[in-house]
Amino acid sequence: MDSKAYLDMSLLRFTTAGSVDDGKSTLIGRLLYDSKSIFEDQLEAITETSKRKGDEQVDLALLTDGLRAEREQGITIDVAYRYFATPKRKFIIADTPGHIQYTRNMVTGASTANLAIILVDARNGVLEQTLRHTYIASLLRIPHIVYCINKMDLMGYEEKVYENIKKDLQELSRKLEIEDAQYIPISAKFGDNVVDESTNMNWYKGTTLLSLLEHIEIAEDRNLVDGRFPVQYVIRPQQDKHHDYRGYAGRVGSGTFRVGDKVKVLPSEFTSEIKAIDFYNDEIDEAIPQQSVTIRLKDEIDISRGDMIVHADNPPQVSTNFSIDICWFNEKPLDPSKKYLIRHTTNELKCMIKSVNYRTNIETYEKEQGEIIKMNDIANISVMTAKPMFFDSYKNNRSTGSVILIDEGTNETVAAGMIN
Repeated sequence: MDSKAYLDMSLLRFTTAGSVDDGKSTLIGRLLYDSKSIFEDQLEAITETSKRKGDEQVDLALLTDGLRAEREQGITIDVAYRYFATPKRKFIIADTPGHIQYTRNMVTGASTANLAIILVDARNGVLEQTLRHTYIASLLRIPHIVYCINKMDLMGYEEKVYENIKKDLQELSRKLEIEDAQYIPISAKFGDNVVDESTNMNWYKGTTLLSLLEHIEIAEDRNLVDGRFPVQYVIRPQQDKHHDYRGYAGRVGSGTFRVGDKVKVLPSEFTSEIKAIDFYNDEIDEAIPQQSVTIRLKDEIDISRGDMIVHADNPPQVSTNFSIDICWFNEKPLDPSKKYLIRHTTNELKCMIKSVNYRTNIETYEKEQGEIIKMNDIANISVMTAKPMFFDSYKNNRSTGSVILIDEGTNETVAAGMIN
């Protein structure tokens, strides 16, 4: 494969989740091993470690469980990021922990994912942790969810076992309004339906997991309607060669920007027209989501970091008051009397917690009253910012609908939030 073709390949970010011992790390190890994405010395190292542990077969979970505590306990604690590629697509995997006390780690790993793989142990079916992980995936608006019914080898590869679990998962998907859910029976330990088709489950007529990951369409998941360009940096070279150059650098959050588009600058609300779009050393006619570019306008407007360039006829909401769903990260509980910073795109504002509206029980999906929000809790709060903030709802725009809360005193990130 030539370098240009490699660079042009699409990138799929996906996360894995499931109950403890459902086989998340083994599945990723199997993907890496069967797709020939690991080096010989890595294979030799985990083979030797597996022998020392007394395992009859190579423990592929060791490829991702990198922390010593993880290897000792045989579980995933932190988010483990892994990268691999096939001739058809590049991948970034976030292997997230299954324990309830690491809910915040799952939120972190899943926040940028295009797809979530949720493992279900064929022996146990749908458990409370399956409900929790599906809820978090739906809360984070991950566009595609793939349920892998794992350890089918321990259930004799029986079709009825798969169909019964699939029926329960379909009901769960309907309840949470998940638009795209897929179901695959697998054995991560032996590789059935992971990279290669299973000869033990001839009754399954669907695709393998890797084939699904390679071919699933993600281009349409991007918001191409709402033009949002948070300004990161104002470029003024101050050189004779570029004496009059004034460009606004940043990454396109959503929508597309074209030369000649009428745009509005927030918060000033001054309007102008795009004169040019610079991408590295070239001028381009159009900028698309997640592309880092420099936009030049026809008019000289006072713009600084934290401002946002938007389509003139399609502005975001502007307000100092709004509600957000949060996952609390910090060991210290939320304190409504404290002042926090809210970081949104390239903007940072002071804010205060007006109220804690409810806490969500992520095992029953019930809304519970109470102002005590502890680490790993998911809750809905109302905030008020010191200055107007320009945003979209997270449901419509993951880029401009997400925030983080920062403790002003310690500078610690205490929560991640999704604007309602």
